[in-house]
Amino acid sequence: MIKLSKFPFKTEKVPPKASDNVSTSLLLQAGFIRQVMAWVYTYTTLGLKVLRKIEKIIREEMDNYGCYEILMPGISPRELWEQTNRWEIEEYFKLPTYDNKFYRLNPTHEELVVPLMKQFITSYKDLPTCVYQIQTKYRNEKRAKSWLLRGREFLMKDAYSFHLSDEDFQKFYDGMIKVYKTIFDRLWIWKDTYLTYADGGTFTDKYSHEFQTLLPIGEDTIYICEECGTAHNKEIVPESGFKCINCGSTKARVERASEVWNIFPLETKYSKPFDLKVLDENWKEKDVIMGCYGIGVSRLMWVIAEYFTKDGKIYWPESIAPADYYIIVLGDNFEKAEQLAKKLEDEGKDVILDDRQGKKFGFGVKIKDAELIWAPNIIIVSDKTLEKWGYELRRLGDKDGKIVEF
Repeated sequence: MIKLSKFPFKTEKVPPKASDNVSTSLLLQAGFIRQVMAWVYTYTTLGLKVLRKIEKIIREEMDNYGCYEILMPGISPRELWEQTNRWEIEEYFKLPTYDNKFYRLNPTHEELVVPLMKQFITSYKDLPTCVYQIQTKYRNEKRAKSWLLRGREFLMKDAYSFHLSDEDFQKFYDGMIKVYKTIFDRLWIWKDTYLTYADGGTFTDKYSHEFQTLLPIGEDTIYICEECGTAHNKEIVPESGFKCINCGSTKARVERASEVWNIFPLETKYSKPFDLKVLDENWKEKDVIMGCYGIGVSRLMWVIAEYFTKDGKIYWPESIAPADYYIIVLGDNFEKAEQLAKKLEDEGKDVILDDRQGKKFGFGVKIKDAELIWAPNIIIVSDKTLEKWGYELRRLGDKDGKIVEF
C-alpha cells in the first residue's frame, strides 16, 4: 500500500500552466510525472502504476493471441542499420563511443528482431509466429509536442510477425486488428476510436492502418466516411477532395484525433536484407513475409488521460486507475484503517492510505487529493463510522456512501 504520510511525491494545490493540454497539467499537479528535459519525463510511483496496468492489459491480449514476449536491447550496432539502408535517417539518434564507432539508440527493432528470429526459423513448420516486447524507444522527433503525446523517449509495445504466404499474413493481420479492438475496449476508449487508413511511410508501399482516438487537441486530422464509417488520415486524402477507399463515397466528416497504435504490412522489406528464407512444403525457398504492430504505451496513457478529463479531474478507467481504494483516515483511527488496507491488499487490490496527520490535513484536503489522484472507491474511517461498527464506502464523485461493517 501507499501511505501518504511517508510518500515522497506530493500533490500541488493548483495545476501548473506548463502545457497546451489540461490533462498534462493535472498529471503534474497530482504528481504522476515530472519533466527531465524537453520531451523527456520521469514517471513517479503513481504514473508508473498506470503505465504498468496498461502494459498488463496489452500483455494479456497479446499472449492470448499466441504472441511471445521478448526483450531486445536499447542500443544496436551501426552495421545492422546499414544493411537495411536506414543508418542515415535524421530522426534516429546516433550514439558515439570511445573508439570512434557509432551505435544506434533504437527507435524500432526490425533490424534486431530479424537476425534474432533467423536463428530459430528454419522451416515452414516454424511459421507463422509472432514476438513482441514493451520497451523504451528513442527518436530525434522534429514534431515533439504535447508532453507525453510525441516525445523523444517513449514506451512502446512493438510486435513482429513472420509468415510463409500473403494469405497467412493477412489472416494474422486481421486477427491483430481484433486484438487491438479488445485492448482499447478494456481501456474504455473504443467507442471513439477508429480504424484509419494511413501512409505506410518507409515501411511499406501499401497503406498502413492506425487506430485514431477522437481528441479536440489531437495531432492528426482524420476524414470519417459518412456512408461506411471508414476513417482516413489527412495525409492520404488528396487536396482535390475526399473519396472513401472502401465504398467510394465522397461524403465525410472531419475530426481531430490522436494515434494510439499502428500496424504495417512489412512484406519482405526486412527479411530480404538479412536473407531470412525458409523451405516450403515443396522444398522451394521463400522469403519470409513480415508484419509490424505497435502501441505507444506512454502515448496511450496521455490519450486516455486527456480523453477522460472533465471538471478539472482525470476520470481514469477502473482497469488502470492508480489505486482501487483510497482510504481517508479521520481522527485517531490509523490502526483500524491500516488493518482494512492490508485486508484489501490480500484480496489483490491497490490501496492508498491517506494517514496524514495535522490540522492542514482535514477531510477537505484529503477528499480533494482523492479526486485528483482518482481511485474509483473511497473509504472513510472516522469516529462517526466506527460508532456504527464500520467504515463509509462511496464511489468517487458521490456525496454519500454506505456503512460497511468491519
